[in-house]
Amino acid sequence: MYWQVILSGLILGFISSFHCVGMCGPIAFSLPIHYLPRSKKLFGILFYNIGRVVTYSLLGLLFGYIGHQIFLQGFQQWFSIILGIIILVILLQSIISKKILHLNFFDKINIQLQQFIGKYIQQKQLYGMFLIGIANGLLPCGMVYFAIAGALATGSIIGGVVFMASYGLGTMPFMVMLSYFGFMISISLRNTMKKIVPYFVAVMAVLLILRGMNLGIPYISPYFDNTSDKAIICH
Repeated sequence: MYWQVILSGLILGFISSFHCVGMCGPIAFSLPIHYLPRSKKLFGILFYNIGRVVTYSLLGLLFGYIGHQIFLQGFQQWFSIILGIIILVILLQSIISKKILHLNFFDKINIQLQQFIGKYIQQKQLYGMFLIGIANGLLPCGMVYFAIAGALATGSIIGGVVFMASYGLGTMPFMVMLSYFGFMISISLRNTMKKIVPYFVAVMAVLLILRGMNLGIPYISPYFDNTSDKAIICH
């Protein structure tokens, strides 16, 4: 039933992993795993990445719930269009390297999360890897924001969780290889994939806009029913 949501999340996660290599690579390399035996080293890396997936899933729970409430109110059509436009604006912001949308409290959260991560990196404990992953999943990241937009667009709590969990799993293969083997992925391949990411995000934004335009195109722009008009009010 959720195969489309799972597939979309995995694809977005896989594409995002090339972005993650550049942004989260320093954390992945800093994990205190090099003193561990080979078996425990792998466990430490998995704990770190599972922590990220847990955070993404919880974000999916939250934003899936918000998307569900929007869906119940019958605002999903305009919401999808607005969400697509916001993604395009953020994408444009990253291309021109100018802050159009920026919230200062994100900077404060970022500093606190980095301090938390630094604390547990120094402790060299396996459980700390999981906590580092939990915190890493909360670091400000454009690709995570796009994934959250996808969770919102599912319009359901379960859909939001499944999408974000799939997104996290999609990022895992390269992140695990990066932590275990080092720079196994060639720089040219990483650069090529990073160039593809903006186009992928732009396509996602356009699809969200088309989805809200009620064009009657199967899977791309289906007709929306006004759910709020059909709601049964119980007292």
